Amino acid sequence: MFFRAAAADPADLDRAVAYPADGPVAALDAEKIREELAAGQFRPEWIWCAEDEDGELLARALWWGRDDSERPLALDCLQVREGVADPAAVAAGLLEAGHAAFGKAPGYNISLPRDWRADPALTEAVVWRREAAYKAGLTQEIERLRYEWTPAAGTAAPGGRLVFREGTDEEFLDAFARLSRGSLDLATRHELATVTEEELARDDFEFYLDCPGERSWWRLAHLPDGTLAGMAIPSATPYHRNVGYLGVVPEQRGKGLIDEVLGEITRFHAAAGAERITATTDTVNLPMAAAFDRAGYEVTEIRLILETPAGA
Repeated sequence: MFFRAAAADPADLDRAVAYPADGPVAALDAEKIREELAAGQFRPEWIWCAEDEDGELLARALWWGRDDSERPLALDCLQVREGVADPAAVAAGLLEAGHAAFGKAPGYNISLPRDWRADPALTEAVVWRREAAYKAGLTQEIERLRYEWTPAAGTAAPGGRLVFREGTDEEFLDAFARLSRGSLDLATRHELATVTEEELARDDFEFYLDCPGERSWWRLAHLPDGTLAGMAIPSATPYHRNVGYLGVVPEQRGKGLIDEVLGEITRFHAAAGAERITATTDTVNLPMAAAFDRAGYEVTEIRLILETPAGA
């Protein structure tokens, strides 16, 4: 078994791109892969294949990043040819080879329909992918709901309970730290097991600052008397507008203010002409999911995220 990137020879890239986009887990076809390559979000050195001794392609892994990324940010697609005796072992070897070349282990995002557990073929396909990811060190698992808003859902009028304003970097760092306390977001809770609130706040601040959205979009949310209530960070991906980061400080939770914060983000993007706004939240974060439901966002898929544990 040989594992290598499709970067040495244009013929290797052509073979990797032409690999069949089949199987129960959604995969990218050749046209979409070419589009991502042209945009710099897939690169030949981020596309890895497994070959047998006769040169037959047995598996393919596609890692994704932004056009300015030095290294890939996420594993976007993982396939093993039907009939391979131990797909988990082949896939694990492929991931380990890629991780060694990148110097890190990017997380793996598996996009699935909401009822995926009711489909035996799809469940089996997830099982060997999860096993491969675990063998390659991606042992932390989070299941997230992917939401989408379109103009047909409309926007809620401001409720008048909150005042939104711009803020300094220091104010936003403080808000990030305060919002992390008691958060139901699993990634936040995992991070806080190994870093301080202030360290996580700095990481979150830098992450959203690096996103395609603008820093000038960010807003702090206050009660009319000036008390900090929360934060709204409209953001964007390379493809469309998204919700980014939002939340309510612990002492103001349970009062329905999250609807006001989400409404502010939705109105902001809608006013800019957004035809689609995406958002995600963990399946266990029931209050946030309920807020998206009330705001007219619809679940389009489940994202199963497998990554290295915080601090590993």
